[in-house]
Amino acid sequence: MKEIELKLQGKIKRLTNKTFKFDERVKEGWFSAVYFLKTREIIKRHKEDNVVTMQFFQKTNAVLCGSDEVIALIKTFAKNPDDLEIHSLKDGDKISPFETVLTIKGPYQNFGYLEGIIDGILARRTSVSTNVYNVVKAARKSGTQKPVIFMGDRDDHFTQQSGDGYAAFIGGSKAQATHAMNEWWGKKGMGTMPHALIQLFQGDVVAAAKAYHETFPEDELQALVDYNNDVITDALKVAREFGHKLKGVRIDTSRTMVDQYFFRNPDVLGSFDPRGVNPELIFALRRALDDEGFHHVKIIATGGFDAKRIEEYESINVPVDIYGVGSSLLKISIGFTGDNVLLNGEHEAKAGRRYRPNPRLEKVE
Repeated sequence: MKEIELKLQGKIKRLTNKTFKFDERVKEGWFSAVYFLKTREIIKRHKEDNVVTMQFFQKTNAVLCGSDEVIALIKTFAKNPDDLEIHSLKDGDKISPFETVLTIKGPYQNFGYLEGIIDGILARRTSVSTNVYNVVKAARKSGTQKPVIFMGDRDDHFTQQSGDGYAAFIGGSKAQATHAMNEWWGKKGMGTMPHALIQLFQGDVVAAAKAYHETFPEDELQALVDYNNDVITDALKVAREFGHKLKGVRIDTSRTMVDQYFFRNPDVLGSFDPRGVNPELIFALRRALDDEGFHHVKIIATGGFDAKRIEEYESINVPVDIYGVGSSLLKISIGFTGDNVLLNGEHEAKAGRRYRPNPRLEKVE
């Protein structure tokens, strides 16, 4: 049983290194800024009898993620971690600018070298969870929550997938592209067909769909229909072939292409950008499917979507049923700062910083 299941059942409060599987070189200082390592040695020699309070915050409205990971990091690599006093918010908590999300109290030399690593974990996880939260929020603007598939496998280094997938889960996306993205929170990756499959069938979408269905008959059949830059023609071909077995069609037209539909219907042009996936193309696709009785076929839209674009689509009721989003969800736009703000119980901090108590913090046992 994965730890996330135990946490959701209330049997444990936080995930541990059993989930995160940290690189053991953290303990050697391999990933810490050298000035933190030098500071640790200086303090051991000159100021060993100290108790500092280190405080962490960021500067925007966000959805916190990474707190379990950070606490597991401290418990794994700090010296005498059980002697430290840690207070923290939880993954999924909504946070405000300058709100304290974590405090660590104890001898600096026992944990201070982890400061930069903690900042980095919180920055990446919170950026992704907040990006996903904003996209999921935009995808319900029409009044119906539409699923968002997290498709960030090609937009960053593959080693980031497990953490990014967990952050996306915290942000509200429960459909993700790879098994690794689901590793920390207990499910499997999902997906149907890429352009490569259709290419191997010489552009024959129906033949590719048949092969897919024969190989994975238990899957819901969703066909990718933009390979030939004629989404309506190919969507109807597949729908006529499979009928109610076809559950959805995905449109992923490149932003540098104009679909053949517009060349057949030039009278609709003139008031919008016809390139790539666009509202008019999706409206036309929905009408074509409905006109032939394929009301049950869902439309999945992918390619260049972010919260702003989804909100625009939802505000005019573009008939998208599912959004697939990738690169925009991985932008690191939130930075965290750790500061020593108390020394032996007294205020001592750089100019502009001060201890900010937060009654929402929970003591970590």
